[in-house]
Amino acid sequence: MIRVAINGYGNLGRGVEQAITKNADMEVAVVFTRRDPATVTTQGAPVAHVDDMASWTDKVDVCLNCGGSATDLIEQTPAATALFHTVDSFDTHARIPEHFAAVDDAAKASGHVALISTGWDPGLFSMLRVLGEAVLPDGATTTFWGPGVSQGHSDALRRIDGVVDAKQYTRPVEATVAAVKAGDDVELTTRSMHTRDCYVVAEEGADLTRIEREIVEMPNYFADYDTTVTFITAEELATEHAGIPHGGSVIRRGHTSEDVAETVSFELQLGSNPEFTGSSPGRHGARRGEAGRSWRVRRAHRLRRDARRPVSPRLPRSCAPTTCEAGGQPRASRRRRRASGGTTRHRGAG
Repeated sequence: MIRVAINGYGNLGRGVEQAITKNADMEVAVVFTRRDPATVTTQGAPVAHVDDMASWTDKVDVCLNCGGSATDLIEQTPAATALFHTVDSFDTHARIPEHFAAVDDAAKASGHVALISTGWDPGLFSMLRVLGEAVLPDGATTTFWGPGVSQGHSDALRRIDGVVDAKQYTRPVEATVAAVKAGDDVELTTRSMHTRDCYVVAEEGADLTRIEREIVEMPNYFADYDTTVTFITAEELATEHAGIPHGGSVIRRGHTSEDVAETVSFELQLGSNPEFTGSSPGRHGARRGEAGRSWRVRRAHRLRRDARRPVSPRLPRSCAPTTCEAGGQPRASRRRRRASGGTTRHRGAG
């Protein structure tokens, strides 16, 4: 049984919890929260404050970090990686190299496996883009998001001073989608591909002009888009924007010969963005973290065995799964060893 910790119990944390119920070999060992644990009700798992995470290191196989990408995961994932194998769904594309470096340092220092950005984009869509490029090397890939609620962008809105609650809808520009599918020569820019609609509940007396300005000028989130801000009441948000649907598509269009065009298209239509996002790190990520733990146990056994031999054919340090996204390296190395008749070539991390 894979023992999973959920770090953060908002929409995504609850989505991960629901996803884990669909897997017979996984269980939620604990939910970590920054709130008073007595105020958090789960589906049955115990709740502990994040300050007490260190006392759970022998009771957890992998920790799934479910904070927001805007401000939480940048600090949350490296801190948790010092204690556990970790997984997150960090989705601020422009900051992934920075996030990777921070988590990689923590993983190397602690000897843990860390897997980042395992939602549906980045994550599932990333793999589909690679698949499309492999099948149609002569072509172009275009990704559209929406229509639907972006959890990361909604969270970024709620972090603004004076905002009580908010929802952000990402909408593809339909004319651009149609042009890409038809193979038309169309200029693809951030602004020409998507719009962003923000529905904001502000504190009474808040400076609405300042809030709107902060939203439309926010880098990495809204500054490069045509963004509309609408202020509504809490009641309107609850009744008219209760769900969290989303979707998107990856379109690969290319040529197999000079006059023959091919199109590969993958589309998502999600009734619940957090539940689907939670299914990605919840299932694959937890198994990856557990694989890293099991590999370390097997390697320790092998080293003890080799210590009793005159010659110790130990694996080089570069093969140890102590860096981000390194969970699959030991398995790949074994495949290469079998295929090459005993000669192992090791791939560098990252």
